[in-house]
Amino acid sequence: MERVVTALNSALRSLMEADPSVYLIGEDILDPYGGAFKVSRGLSTAFPERVVSTPISEGGLLGVANGLVLSGQKVFAELMFGDFTFLAMDQIVNFAAKSVSMYGDRMEFPLIVRCPVGGRRGYGATHSQTIAKHFIGVPNLPLYELSPVHDSALMMPQIFQRGEPAVIFENKILYAHRQYESDQIDDLYSRRCLDDLGEVVMLETGEKPDAVLIAAGGMVPSCLEAGRRLMLEAEIAVDIVVPYQLYPFPVASLASVMGAEPILAIVEEGTAGGTWGSEVAAALYAKYWGQLQSRILNIHSEDSIIPSARHLEDQMLVSSDNIVRAIADAL
Repeated sequence: MERVVTALNSALRSLMEADPSVYLIGEDILDPYGGAFKVSRGLSTAFPERVVSTPISEGGLLGVANGLVLSGQKVFAELMFGDFTFLAMDQIVNFAAKSVSMYGDRMEFPLIVRCPVGGRRGYGATHSQTIAKHFIGVPNLPLYELSPVHDSALMMPQIFQRGEPAVIFENKILYAHRQYESDQIDDLYSRRCLDDLGEVVMLETGEKPDAVLIAAGGMVPSCLEAGRRLMLEAEIAVDIVVPYQLYPFPVASLASVMGAEPILAIVEEGTAGGTWGSEVAAALYAKYWGQLQSRILNIHSEDSIIPSARHLEDQMLVSSDNIVRAIADAL
């Protein structure tokens, strides 16, 4: 059984082996340390000229990454924690994203910023946030989320081919999680792709769903647990849509889902207020207003900073308990 962190490391290695223009830049990523979460382990030994460890300066790190892209390279920029993207906001939003189109002709800008995000590790308020909502709406800056039901080795080359800077959010709890390699997820759920590129995945029970959840990668384990509990405890069938791309949300890929469910809920670990879920709900309402069977539920964490105490963190962050309760109440 391969873990998500191993699959991600293998994907990076494969890309660097196949393309000598691919660089990896980040803080403390050289062996033997291999980065804060060991995603980069072994890569500096295999590619010593193309793995660059930098001082602790996110703005400087992204500045160097942008310079490498301008010189014709493809770059992965690894941040220790996604919370620190705020220190590199200018380089990401005002330089990388705008460089694609502000010079008259379109400029290819193959940069992928990788950000560990999320809580449940007791790291406290400044190392545990889910921050996608702060980047939604930036032109030329697509957002993605690592997933245990998507193959990083297939997804990341597709992102580079689009020629835009991108941010991939990697929920920290997934690193040690099982990577689902077959279409049979477990004895209840199986996997089916809803689009040609395999970026939007449906996890389904085979029963007509009473509810459909839309959730990105970090929430997949909680949604699967909630779906199993609802089926076994209340005979409520729940299907789960897992997009790889968060923004722009691939709303057209959900055409076969709309109208088949009494309850539709968007689940995210991000805190309340200006959420990714709100953006998805707006996109769904705009495209499928006449087909929706009910209002759309947003299930998210509380409007609060994230506590360091684990029991308080568990109370504040959205969990399978929240999902079960929200779906049961709605039905």
